[in-house]
Amino acid sequence: MCTHIAEGHSRPVLSVCATDDMLFTGSKDRTVKVWDLSRGQEIESLSGHHNNVVVVRYNESSRLVFSVSSAYVKVWDLRLNSQSRCIKTLLSSGIGQNGPITPNTPSRTHILPAGEVQLNDVALNPNGTTLYTAGGDKVRVWDLRKFAATAKLTGGHQAAIMCLAVGKISDEEDIVVTGSKDHYVKVFEVNNRGNVNNFNPKVNLEPPHYDGIQALALHGDMLFSGSRDMAIKKWDLTKEELVQSVNNAHKDWVCGLTFMPGGGGQMLLSGCRSGVVRLWSSETCHLLGEMQAHSAPINALATNSTHVFTACK
Repeated sequence: MCTHIAEGHSRPVLSVCATDDMLFTGSKDRTVKVWDLSRGQEIESLSGHHNNVVVVRYNESSRLVFSVSSAYVKVWDLRLNSQSRCIKTLLSSGIGQNGPITPNTPSRTHILPAGEVQLNDVALNPNGTTLYTAGGDKVRVWDLRKFAATAKLTGGHQAAIMCLAVGKISDEEDIVVTGSKDHYVKVFEVNNRGNVNNFNPKVNLEPPHYDGIQALALHGDMLFSGSRDMAIKKWDLTKEELVQSVNNAHKDWVCGLTFMPGGGGQMLLSGCRSGVVRLWSSETCHLLGEMQAHSAPINALATNSTHVFTACK
């Protein structure tokens, strides 16, 4: 059941990220709003984005917020006063700049600078030391200790990468999963301590979906992918093979996937463009329940230890 509604954006919410204490929402109104969950109140609005804020992520240990708009990732330090919180701007081309890059006009900017591409997703590694940014058919790797681009994941996709999932292999190595408009899911192994600056995919998961990938959820060696083809696929990354395909998992695009809080990955949540949230057994892929959460598309899902959050208009 719905327990709370956070209202404050003037246009649809495209992204949501939550901890037990705070909620972060990114919107087509070009702002990120920060909410205090204990009080149920908006406490701050982070502005100055060039266009829609398509992704927002938060690193609880460093208190850094990452907001994605156009070709830019703004890095906000919540420990600082509100006048100087945007400490860095990371560009899709791999350039980093101190402070914000302010739009030249108060209206939204649709034209990208030369050499830049639209960023569609970002993901932090479990250690919080590395940021992965997906732009075009490549992923760029950023060392957050230096805010420097150190490597690229390339050679994998024939169309834009729409979503990322990142897990931990060891203290020095991440597993990075990419989902693309080319219908494929690819897996990379990235060593962040070596001198390699270009990584090719370790495996190309087959068979592909029949349309673009919109969402990924990773738990250990268990991966789920959700697509515009309305299907959810379960993959075993150890065996590098498809376990099960739930065709017609929804009646519209699958736009969000996440695991149910407190369940150790045993239950999967999916959200779709028709506003429905469904609950699945991760082991059997059997449908356990559903809810008409919204009357409009669900753009993103997030969880903390006790609640599920859905982003919509």
